[in-house]
This record gives sequence, structure tokens and C-alpha cells, in this order.
Amino acid sequence: MPWTIERRHNHVVVVTMNTNKVNAQNPAFFADLHAAFDRLETEYRDCAVVLTGTGGVFTAGLDLDHHFALYARRSLKEIDAWFEVYRATNLRLFTYPRPTVAAINGHAYAGGLITALDCDHRIAAQSPLQFSLNEVPIGIPMPAVYCEIIKYAVGPRTAAELTLFGQVYDLAAAARMGIVQTAVAPDRLLDAAIAWAARVPPDCYTAYAFSKRALQATTLAAIDPAARLDRDWLARGMSDLASLRAHARRYRELKGKEITWPMPG
Repeated sequence: MPWTIERRHNHVVVVTMNTNKVNAQNPAFFADLHAAFDRLETEYRDCAVVLTGTGGVFTAGLDLDHHFALYARRSLKEIDAWFEVYRATNLRLFTYPRPTVAAINGHAYAGGLITALDCDHRIAAQSPLQFSLNEVPIGIPMPAVYCEIIKYAVGPRTAAELTLFGQVYDLAAAARMGIVQTAVAPDRLLDAAIAWAARVPPDCYTAYAFSKRALQATTLAAIDPAARLDRDWLARGMSDLASLRAHARRYRELKGKEITWPMPG
């Protein structure tokens, strides 16, 4: 089912992610994101974007069943090809030239939190939400390109804590750290996000696009060498035997069941 796109204001659309129950990120999720943004760029060129999820999760990050099996095959070529696609989804959202507001309806883990951090502004529902970049404790190296995006969104000190230690933060901590800018009652979440996105009228989008690109210029310049680091090392780190053992251990802990892929000998 494609993501829903609903015009909720003269120049704001709400995009609701609904690839699967928790918006676990896999090839279907990546395809849905691109399909939605293709429509935004052709059918809704006069609109800012509010991005949200459904239920108790904004997005749970990478689909572990799909990706742990991919890493365990230890094909550097396959992992590199996968990451080029994954990288493109985040960069498309991060560099989108019109206002983007994440309306964080539920938990945001790992790649799901990166999706929120890709957006220009983040508003969360006042509820017992959890936020975590838990890639490292799961045995997944944080891609260098994403480190640059995270630093842009929350600053280098917070980025280092989030990335290296993978702690789980509640909403109050997330607000203190700049992960979210505002928290509102759940029934006001979309209205608040729409109101923020509507602050920039369409005849100012050219000014917005230039100013956003100027603010991101240093980050985008750093992304080029970061991308080379990812190409040189990331696939090896993801398929390292110690990493694969960590994947299996954490999968059993998180899912409460045995792994669904063969471990290399």
C-alpha cells in the first residue's frame, strides 16, 4: 500500500508512512519513500511536507530480518549496492528543497530516528516515546554519511553520544538534546506540525531552498569524503564476523526467537 498523501492546508501535505506495521525500513520502504516524493515533486509542488507514521511507532529503523540476512551473506558488492539505495533515501529527504516537518507519533529507533533527523523540524506527541540510535550496540557501524546528517541536526557532542553509545532516551531527554524541538498533546500533533510547515508560504520556497542549501553546505561538502569512507569500509564492518555474532545475539534479545538466517562458519 503506497504512503498516503493528503493536502491538509492550502500549501501543506501530510505524508503518512505505512509500508508495514512499524515502518521497518527495507526495500519496500525505500521504494515507498521515493514514490511518495516523486508525487510530491510533480503533484504538490506548492506544498510543504509533514511526515508521520501510524500507531505507536514513527519508524522502527532497519528491518532486521532482511538486513541481518543480507550482512550474513558477506557479499561486499551486495551490501555496497544496498547502501547506495539506502543512502539515496535519506539524502533525498535531507536535501528536500521545501519545508519538512517530522510529526513524531511514536517511537523512533535507529534508521527511523535518522529519518526524523533528516527533517527540518521535529514535533513529537507527548507520550512515553523512546528515541535511540542503537546501531552500534546491535553491531551495525553507523554510516559516515549519516554521521554528518546527525551532526547537522543535533550538533557534534550530542551526535557522538547518540551514535557511539546507543542509549534509549525518553521524550524529556530528547527535547533537552535537540532531537525534538516541540512536544504537544497527541491529538494536536498533526495540527501543530501543519502550522509550523505553513509558516513558509509557497512564494518564499525559492528563498527557503537556497537558504537551506546554504545552511547544509558544510555538511554536504563533508558528505563526499564520508561517502568514500563508507564505500571503502562500511560493507566490511557490517559483515565482520564479530558484528555478525552481535547481530545474532541482539536479534535473539529483541525478537525473543532464534535467528532466521544461516551464520557463516
